[in-house]
Amino acid sequence: MPRCARCKNLLPWITSATESSFAAEIRASVPVIIDFSASWCAPCKMIAPVLERLAEEHAGRLKVVEVDVDEEPQLAQQWQAMSVPLLVLVRDGEEIDPIVGALPRAELERRLAPVLGGGVQRTASPA
Repeated sequence: MPRCARCKNLLPWITSATESSFAAEIRASVPVIIDFSASWCAPCKMIAPVLERLAEEHAGRLKVVEVDVDEEPQLAQQWQAMSVPLLVLVRDGEEIDPIVGALPRAELERRLAPVLGGGVQRTASPA
């Protein structure tokens, strides 16, 4: 987990992944949000600052892994990122909750609460 060199406080854990680094990046001691997005996607640009704030507020309890679907098409295909943004919540290497589209911050926090609170609650994808 990243820490400030000076004060030792936990820092937001946000990183980008490529096909070669992806497996290592989604293995973490905390829940991981995989953010499948694209540079041309307006909703992706809207959700990015929300994810940054969540990473800041939950430093030490959440990791955000960004994947550009145009640069990493095999990962996008493997994770069925047909629409972006696609956020996939993963814990201990297992998919917990896929979220398609740019949800409002309050809804995203509601979906994350069971995992960040310590328990894992599996939810079905909305039809």
